[in-house]
Amino acid sequence: MPPRNNPAKLNPLQLRTLTLLQAIARVPGAASPQPNGDVAITQFPHAHGDHFHLGDATVSGRDATGLENQAVWNALTRKGMIKSEWPHQIALTPDGLNYDTGLADEILHRSSH
Repeated sequence: MPPRNNPAKLNPLQLRTLTLLQAIARVPGAASPQPNGDVAITQFPHAHGDHFHLGDATVSGRDATGLENQAVWNALTRKGMIKSEWPHQIALTPDGLNYDTGLADEILHRSSH
């Protein structure tokens, strides 16, 4: 469900993708801070069947379709959330890092143990 306040007017796929990029940026070794404040994603997670792991969270593959979708990368670039060179480079901007998608608890499934 999209957040009530979505000033960038991101659609549901863009919101899910941005949520995952934000989570990847926090995984040790998967991202690299840049001098200009951007965070370059240097490693995407590898799928295990219908899911993959992001740190302590598990993500359903159906929530990650935007990670390999050029139209989503282009939209997030236009809206200032990322900088990208499809399909080779992607970096979250400070705006993208700090954007409240409202979806982290919904798509990042954490174990209770």
